[in-house]
Parts: sequence; C-alpha cells; structure tokens
Amino acid sequence: MKAVVTGGGGFVGRHLVRHLAGLDVEVVSFDVGDSQPVDITDHDTVVRRIGDESPDVVYHLAARSHVGASWSDGDALVQVNVDGTRAIVDACVATGVARVVVIGSSEQYGTVDPDAIPVDEQTECRPVSPYGKSKVAAEAVALDAHRVHGLAVVCTRAFNHTGPGQSPAFLVPGLAARVAAAEHEGNDEITLGNGDPVRDFTDVRDVVRAYALLGDRGVAGEVYNVCSGHGARVGELGEHVGSRARRPLRIVTATDLVRAVDVPVIVGDPGKLVAATGWRPEHSLDDTLDAVLAAARVRAGKERRPG
Repeated sequence: MKAVVTGGGGFVGRHLVRHLAGLDVEVVSFDVGDSQPVDITDHDTVVRRIGDESPDVVYHLAARSHVGASWSDGDALVQVNVDGTRAIVDACVATGVARVVVIGSSEQYGTVDPDAIPVDEQTECRPVSPYGKSKVAAEAVALDAHRVHGLAVVCTRAFNHTGPGQSPAFLVPGLAARVAAAEHEGNDEITLGNGDPVRDFTDVRDVVRAYALLGDRGVAGEVYNVCSGHGARVGELGEHVGSRARRPLRIVTATDLVRAVDVPVIVGDPGKLVAATGWRPEHSLDDTLDAVLAAARVRAGKERRPG
C-alpha cells in the first residue's frame, strides 16, 4: 500500500504520516519543506508528481487552515483551498488513483440552529468565515469528481482538534504556551479571547486514525464528521489548562484574541463515522491537554535557554 499525503509537513499531516507508517504504509509527503516541493495549485506539476508516485490513496490535507487569518487571506485562500483541491482530484482522475480522502472542516456548517446540535452530515452548511466557505467549495469540487468521473472520493468534516505539535496560533496550544511562559517568567495571569463559544475537540492522534480508517472503509461519495460528540466551552478549556499551571494564574480577556465573527456552538455527531469504521476516540480531553502543555513547557525551556 502506498499513500500520498498533501500537507504532510503540517501539524495534522505529520501525525498522519507517522500513523500510516506505523501501519506499514509507504508514505510520500507533498509539502513545501520536501526536497521536491509541490505547489498544489500548479495543475501540471500535481499531475506529474502523482503520476510518478502512483499511490493507491491520496490524503488531501494541504490548505490554508487558520479561521481567524482567513478574513485577510484574500485570493490565496481560494487558490490553495479550492483550486488546489481541484488540481489534486483532477490529477487523481488522470492518473488512475483508486481512492482520495479530502479533509474538510466543521467550519462548513457555520451557525447552526440550537435544535440541530449535535450536527450530522445532513445539516445544512451555512458557513460564516471565508475559511468555511472555501471548504464548502472544495468539498463540492471533490464530490463532483466522484459524480462525473467516478473517482472514489471520501470527504470529511473535521471538528476542532489539537495535540502536541500544533502552532500556538491555535486555541489550546496558545493557552498552553501562555501558561508555560507564565511559569518561566513568574507572571500571574494568562490571556484568552471570547470564552463563550462551545467547541467539539478531539485529539489529533484520534483524528488521523479516523482519516486512515476512512481511507480504507469510507464509502465513496460520502461525507463523514470527525468529532468526539462532546462540547466544551472555550472558557472552560482555558480553566482546565490554567489549572495545570505550576503557579496560581488568573485568566483575563484579551480583545485582540476575539474574532470579529465566532460561531456560538458547534458540536458534531460522529455516528456515521463510527458505523462505517468502528472508530472511537482513545484519548480523553485531559490526556490531550496534558500532552499539549508538556510540549509547550519543553518549547518554552528551549526558547529561554541561553545561547
């Protein structure tokens, strides 16, 4: 078995590459950090590289993925997330790839009526962020390749996920980084943005297991939520991370961390994924927070080491 992972050098991509390698899958990563970087918006290059590698399955993770930054990403957001997806699926059709897993996001759902929580895959997508809109368009491109060309595409809508190795630009590792910095510097407080939204968090190590299972067992032309099915208020997450600090800390609101538009509640129903693959999360939220904070402490120690 051979797999290509686009975005294999990113946070989730690295975990997926490691997981697939542990399953004895030969993995090729398409990423800007590779010796032969692949611009996924370059249609001809993508066709040539996928043809050269001749994989059994392609996992398409490469994307501009920061929701907050998407408001200022401009044309690059569509070029990478939509046009890049088109280049990948077109290349897979042209070169005869047997299976493609295209990674989407819960941001596609946008603002959901309270009585529709937890959301399943039949819930109407009403995205509010540019990122969410780009992912709706990318999914449509992928499913169109299935309908028109018979490409065995499986799409996911991944809810919030975190774990060791994620950038501090994201919520949980950002909190952990601020806790680790406060411990090193003797500060008494950490900052948090809007604490009211409710999010469904899953450990990245469980998320990549779901992707691999869908690559094997997912039904072509179908969409699957990847989520825990449990919601947590952002403020509560802040408290959970802060309570692990080695010194008493206060949490204060930072206006620069508050998004212009924030979906109030998004919690998913993983029932379709579970029925298709038997997947269940193996890591509790406590496990995940401990792992992220441990990584943040290591990073803080290295950054403050002289020389």
